[in-house]
Amino acid sequence: MTYRGAILDDYTDVARQLADWSQIPEITFQTFTKPIVSQDKLIEALKGVSVLCLMRERTMISRDVIAALPDLKIITSGGMRNAAIDVAAANERGIVVCGTPSIGYTPGELTIGLMLELSRRIGYEDRQMKAGVPWQTTAGTGLSGRTLGVIGLGKVGAHVAKVAKALDMNVIAWSQNLTEERCKEVGVKLVTKGDLLRQSDFISIHVQLSPRTEKLIGAGCIALMKSTAYLINTSRGQCVDEDALIAALRDKKIAGAGIDVFSEEPLPLDHPFRKLENVVATPHLGYATIDNYKVFYQGMVKNIRAWLDGNPINVMKA
Repeated sequence: MTYRGAILDDYTDVARQLADWSQIPEITFQTFTKPIVSQDKLIEALKGVSVLCLMRERTMISRDVIAALPDLKIITSGGMRNAAIDVAAANERGIVVCGTPSIGYTPGELTIGLMLELSRRIGYEDRQMKAGVPWQTTAGTGLSGRTLGVIGLGKVGAHVAKVAKALDMNVIAWSQNLTEERCKEVGVKLVTKGDLLRQSDFISIHVQLSPRTEKLIGAGCIALMKSTAYLINTSRGQCVDEDALIAALRDKKIAGAGIDVFSEEPLPLDHPFRKLENVVATPHLGYATIDNYKVFYQGMVKNIRAWLDGNPINVMKA
């Protein structure tokens, strides 16, 4: 039996190159390299599709979308979590939902890159040089001796802390369930949320999105930050009150922000984050590396092969 398949969100058009799709000849795939932001257009594009491949949090597969796709039999996503999929609705329909392994360090690398751009203005000065500005126009700040506050000390947060310590930064940490034992494992100091906000020169968010972490950083938190401090978010856009952050950046209440994730993605062209000079914005690059894509797409092929063989693997449950 043959099935129609769809590979969504392949923005860089690499899916076909990074995995051996010939292992699943029963599936005829169509690849989508542009976002489909309208639910109606998404449903129209996926009519007749039985096998759906996704990247994390790029396209919403809601209960309504699932209900409108009677042929859908399996959804496989990059990573073992994807908040954009209504897994419960899929499970009710008997649709198999699978995840894949992922490389955990990639968002941490981007975090350090954003810190360096904010502190040393590398990309900005590169653009100045290419625009014909004769020589340097900014004086950066070093990272050595500065304090990094890490919110969330899981796999990514711990990796960021390790790199920051190698740069001779002082690292402190907080999250709602963080323990002294975990901080000792990573070699950082546990502090209160208020102390982290007041003491840090850089604050980096590394928590999963949940009702408890939505707008975890709001106007009150930003008001506690130093005027010279930077906020970095490579976690989820909804973890920060974006309106409060925009107001603080416009009024120069904090020095700046490095943002890779947004409440609305793709980010609207007229959004203030695209225009504020004290913002470094990247288009959700945290996990977007060839190394990680290779793991994702090869994992998707394995998931589909196992499902075709009647033995699904890496199954997600609601």
